[in-house]
Amino acid sequence: MNTPMRGLLAGGAAVAVMLTSGVAAQAATATRPAAVSAAAAFPKYKAPKTFGTTFQADPQHDFTKGIHSRHDGILRGWVTYVRGSVAEYEPIKWKKGTQTEGYFVGRPEGDAMAYASPIAKNVVFLSAYGCKPSTGNLTTGRNNSLGAKRCSRSVLIKRHGDHRQPALITVHKGKIVQVQEIFTP
Repeated sequence: MNTPMRGLLAGGAAVAVMLTSGVAAQAATATRPAAVSAAAAFPKYKAPKTFGTTFQADPQHDFTKGIHSRHDGILRGWVTYVRGSVAEYEPIKWKKGTQTEGYFVGRPEGDAMAYASPIAKNVVFLSAYGCKPSTGNLTTGRNNSLGAKRCSRSVLIKRHGDHRQPALITVHKGKIVQVQEIFTP
């Protein structure tokens, strides 16, 4: 084969590779558009220690003005009540145990440190226990106790409306945009 023909074939092969890789990248994005758009919808906030032993403060929040949304960021907490699409939630902390590793506790009874925010329609819910009601398989990250299985908004509302499940709750512009469950040993 002569040299110009080889150059033409090599150039054609390079163009084909570029086109197919572009199509593959576009197809990969198209299969997960909700995940990509939801992740890009809010900035990455600094997460608190998963098993932190103090309650997170929100010094800018005025608890005398009734229950309302927390400021933007991530709260280690649990949902205490869901009414429609609004969730009430409060901060939690890890209490080391004497006979077990420990457990999470909320604020003392009567403490007014609680928040309420609407749950975003495109909320990212990362479960530590899977999406089905019969939770049996752990779906956490390899190096942490944080949920890794993406489930629907309806699963989030049903599960967290039924009982208090520790989670990292991300609030952005007054809405809950991500809930990542914490697996407790």
